[in-house]
Amino acid sequence: MAKIELSPEDSLRLNVLLLAEPVQAVRIDEGAMTLHALRAKGEAKIKLHPDCRADQYITRLKEFLGGHALGSPRGYPVYLQQWTRMGQTSGKNLEALLLLGEPEAVVAVAHAPGLTDELARRIWWCQPTMEIARSMLERDTVAQGVMGKVLADFLIEHLPFEENPDARMHTIRLVLHARLADPQMMAKLWRQAKGSPYYFIGFLEFMPGNLPADQPARADEAEASALLKPLADNGNRYAERFLSLLSANGQTYLRAVSEVLARPATTLVVYAVLDAISRYFHTMGYPVASEVLDDVFAEAEALLHGQPGKPPEILELLQAAPRYRESIVAMLALSGLTGRTADPWLARNTTVGALMRRRIETLVAPINQAIQTLRTPLPQGNGWA
Repeated sequence: MAKIELSPEDSLRLNVLLLAEPVQAVRIDEGAMTLHALRAKGEAKIKLHPDCRADQYITRLKEFLGGHALGSPRGYPVYLQQWTRMGQTSGKNLEALLLLGEPEAVVAVAHAPGLTDELARRIWWCQPTMEIARSMLERDTVAQGVMGKVLADFLIEHLPFEENPDARMHTIRLVLHARLADPQMMAKLWRQAKGSPYYFIGFLEFMPGNLPADQPARADEAEASALLKPLADNGNRYAERFLSLLSANGQTYLRAVSEVLARPATTLVVYAVLDAISRYFHTMGYPVASEVLDDVFAEAEALLHGQPGKPPEILELLQAAPRYRESIVAMLALSGLTGRTADPWLARNTTVGALMRRRIETLVAPINQAIQTLRTPLPQGNGWA
């Protein structure tokens, strides 16, 4: 094996650094020609003294580090670059990869299934970027560790600088899923969602029953509750969900969904909001079997005529409050939606923005009509028939 040549001063100082005290991570500032090392007692740095072209010297330095960390004179193995971003890095090599001074190796560790909170701390010292923060926050061990709040705060602070709507949506979903947003942060994100509706999706997914309610309950909620609360208290899940939709939280939920559908930025936003609707109704057991839009609405109507094998609680709900028939049908129709409902419009669609919104008008219109039905109180004084 050929000896890797560094300047005598650098060789001496690097060997002392690597042998005197365990190094946890390394990063190289190529512009300033400085090596930074993270140790248990703090950071150390070595000013490099190249005796050849700077790029050649950095290559030599990485070969030196690779020999120390991996026993390889080639630095970060080329074959690793082909699959480490897919999270297939072996756990036993994760710490060593952070000693290479190689940004791609840091990304590999950030995507690794064996990522720990301690490794996340070292990675963050090496390379604090939004991509890496999102990747690490996807791991529960990190999200629930010391680094979770650090990463969440960074992501929210830098959210205005993220240009990709899907990345911004994913950021908020990660933060809310991990319950890392304090009340002030949640209130701020909710306000911002009124200008960027896809922000609502994280709320719809992970806190649908505890939204920062900004809508009043439907005006006839008390009337509906008098009729249906006995059913709900007796375990009728359809009555329970129906009353929740008429509450202030439910009305806020429906309004947020309608705002997302009014201005979806990308196809992923449409799929995400439909899947969020589907999860919202999971307690009802999905009585509508089809995911095809026209069939969803047809099945919802048919359920109120009674069908063998379908839940009898649906008919109990209708019998207790026949005046609310249209709203009940609307609820059942929404419960049948999933992301796959949008496939005929979006599966091969590459458009975004206004052009995409025009393309999905026939998808959105009946969904919005169902939402509007559930947000419109019935007039008083018409009896119960």
